[in-house]
Amino acid sequence: MAEDSLDNKENLIMTKPTDLGANELDGNIQQSEEEDTLLASVQYILRHYGIERSIGSIREAADVSEAIFNFRDAVSGFRNFDFSANVGKISLRKLLPGHCPAIIRRSDGTSAVIVKVNPKKEYDLLLLSEDNKMEPVSYSMAEFKNFFTGDILLVKSAAQKFSEKKRKRGDWFWSSMKQSKWTYFQVLMAAAVSNFLGLSTSIFIMVVYDSIVPNQAIESLVALTIGVLIALFFDFCIKSIRAVFIDGAGKKADARMSRLIFNQLMSINLASKNSKSGALASVVREFESLRDFFTSATLVAVVDLPFIFLFIYVCYLIGGPLAYVPLACVPIVIFIGLIVQPFLAKLSLESMKTGMSKQGVLVETLQGIETIKATGSQNLMKKRFQEATLQQSESGQKSRMFSQFAINSTVSVQQLAQIAIIFYGVFLIQDGIVTMGALIATVILSGRTLAPLTQLANALTRVNSARTAYKTINDLMSKPVDRPETDNPISRPVLKGDIEFRNVSFRYPGAPSDTITDLSFKIKSGEKVVIMGKMGSGKSTIARLLSGLYEPASGSILIDGVDIRQIDPADFRRNVGFMLQETWLFSGSIKENIQMGFIEYNDDKILDIARISGVEEFVRLNPAGFDFQLKERGDGLSGGQKQSINLARALLHSPSTLILDEPTSSMDTATEKMVLDNLAASMDDKTLVAISHRNTLVKLASRVLIIDGGILIADDAPDKLLKIA
Repeated sequence: MAEDSLDNKENLIMTKPTDLGANELDGNIQQSEEEDTLLASVQYILRHYGIERSIGSIREAADVSEAIFNFRDAVSGFRNFDFSANVGKISLRKLLPGHCPAIIRRSDGTSAVIVKVNPKKEYDLLLLSEDNKMEPVSYSMAEFKNFFTGDILLVKSAAQKFSEKKRKRGDWFWSSMKQSKWTYFQVLMAAAVSNFLGLSTSIFIMVVYDSIVPNQAIESLVALTIGVLIALFFDFCIKSIRAVFIDGAGKKADARMSRLIFNQLMSINLASKNSKSGALASVVREFESLRDFFTSATLVAVVDLPFIFLFIYVCYLIGGPLAYVPLACVPIVIFIGLIVQPFLAKLSLESMKTGMSKQGVLVETLQGIETIKATGSQNLMKKRFQEATLQQSESGQKSRMFSQFAINSTVSVQQLAQIAIIFYGVFLIQDGIVTMGALIATVILSGRTLAPLTQLANALTRVNSARTAYKTINDLMSKPVDRPETDNPISRPVLKGDIEFRNVSFRYPGAPSDTITDLSFKIKSGEKVVIMGKMGSGKSTIARLLSGLYEPASGSILIDGVDIRQIDPADFRRNVGFMLQETWLFSGSIKENIQMGFIEYNDDKILDIARISGVEEFVRLNPAGFDFQLKERGDGLSGGQKQSINLARALLHSPSTLILDEPTSSMDTATEKMVLDNLAASMDDKTLVAISHRNTLVKLASRVLIIDGGILIADDAPDKLLKIA
């Protein structure tokens, strides 16, 4: 970006994003056209900087569930792709080449990309054509002025193209902290000023004892007192402002890091998720230790550490040889800190691990509380929890013991330093080297000098906790994700549903052998296939691989001739509906559990898929209807009712391909028949892959695949293979 672009503040009057996002647009233009042109403009700028994303991915990045996509959402999307983006007003005269490429709003409400401003005041734009392509158009100043509203969205890329930038280990943390580097610099400057002002009390006491008292200079005392009070007032103000700065910087970093960590949890490759859910939740909790360090008094103590040498120097100016006492104490206190540091680091790591174990047991117990009570295994889980609690308590006790040792030792050194200064100072006064005021001032300054060091042990404990948390979260952030940021997936808004497994093998992490071995088959678009086999034969694994939840260890899975790993995830999810064998419902209404955040689907759509999936059968009997509030995991609903809601989710986007894993296993016979009949009537031109060990689903199928031990042993018409199954 040129220097006069995004950073040239005088050229741009910034407005709140909501101002432009909420503007009423020309009623003659369809809302979809306004939205489509803006989305296409955002997509073009991303491509300009080397990022290939589908419209669906852009919506997801902007966290847009509603149908209307506005400038505010575009800003949010750009920022989630690590761009700087701002919305504002700009005059035609101040629109410069350095602002390009940018998105402008035209007078008819549509958006366009301005790619070039010529010296002759000609404007090159890209407009969305009827065939959904960005076409170049040039305008003179007079023509451009007729439709230019002044609304502009300025975008600034990262230091280099995103496609060429590989996120470094730890970048999630340091990039967030760098956003507040100016704030932390201000904190450092505030600390410097505060420490200089803190010298005023010592100098005040020295002057009073040495000059005011002997000469009875009351007027000077009043003036000096007023000056010190003013200094202390400003010191108070600066410390308060410094606390606000630290809190503000921490809040800003917290928001960004929390988003990055949660996004990582959502994107993590399931094959690399080798931790229990409770342990992963504990890792996220460790982030609080890291956040607290940068928003607590510990950071203030660390910032104050360099200024101990300033106080020693002032001690030397005031008390001469007396400064050697605090100077000698500094390495002693540092030595104490170095002694306990390895123990604190080790114990901090142990405490974190035992905490993760404890959290894992707790989450596992809460998730399986019904099973635990039904089997009478409370004592087993109680024993595990108590053991984890005991281990955490022991490591915490040891950590506190070392920390307290360091604190007590440092306080003792500080007290001994004051005694030594007074003892030594008496002899220096007798020799006429220092005055009484200088002695008292030096005693006070020595306390101020060693005060940050007395907090060193406490700071070391927090530093070790923060460092352990950083390493733990860094390991999480370094795990493979489904779609690395450097990937540029293929945008495929429409997928017909031609499926091919090509020599696919897969093994779950830690498993002794392959679950799927060299599996190959093809399913044509619109074909209905049921995959059958014994328990543990690999049927559900095929469904998980086909849905993209796991990647094959070898071989390829193709849809419409394209490896599913190359297809944009947002496009893939809208074209491929997947129903898991394990049903998991979330707290909230039935409607919310069906929509799963995609609130652009209206009630007619919800009613339609509710009818097909069987949800309508039990919802209409409930007075609250679709607004009935479910408990966590859908407790209170039967297994069949949960499956109906799960099936409705899979049907939400009207996918061209539907993958169902044991979709009716918990339904009663009548409900199962109704649901299967509804599916048969609604899946005429769509691809269906159903996993089952029951013959009832075969009525939907034109083909049956039989799997045994991860190997395809039969592939034929249903009537020929039922006996084999």
